Amino acid sequence: MKKPVLSASVLALFLLAGAATAASPGTVLRNEKLYSQPSASAAAAASVNKGAAVTVLTKQGGWLKVTAGRTTGWIRLLSVRVGGGGLASVGVGDVLGAATTRSDPSKVVAVAGLRGLSDEDLKGAKFNAEELARLDSVAVTPALAKTFAAQGGLASAQVKRLPKPQADEPASSWGDN
Repeated sequence: MKKPVLSASVLALFLLAGAATAASPGTVLRNEKLYSQPSASAAAAASVNKGAAVTVLTKQGGWLKVTAGRTTGWIRLLSVRVGGGGLASVGVGDVLGAATTRSDPSKVVAVAGLRGLSDEDLKGAKFNAEELARLDSVAVTPALAKTFAAQGGLASAQVKRLPKPQADEPASSWGDN
């Protein structure tokens, strides 16, 4: 049986340590639950509706600890727009604003490739054996995946492998001169 392969970006998301931030106003982007812990398997503390105002207290990996009305709980990072949502804000708003607003096509912006993670988050990432074990516990076998696909009416399809990468070649014959 093959083990599922996680991309480095997904693994980094799960392995990040929490990062404290200053309280910031935010807006909920879709109907969402507030959890008692930063985990979708934790008990739901309350529900918040799209457009609700929240106060962001702290960030931990892909989760934000927020206060909505009189309730405090954890919500998925991409479910909240922090502050004005632009790139001109500071702190956690920088990351969240970039992840939740449309970009200006006239400006070029470089990103780390992970929504909601700053350079500091990535540099501070640490191995978390417990989280890796949790990921392994939800892995499915190829047989189970085929059964699930068949129940959904999906069919198998052969896909050609991509060609192996080639060494970069000069853009023109002048490249060697």
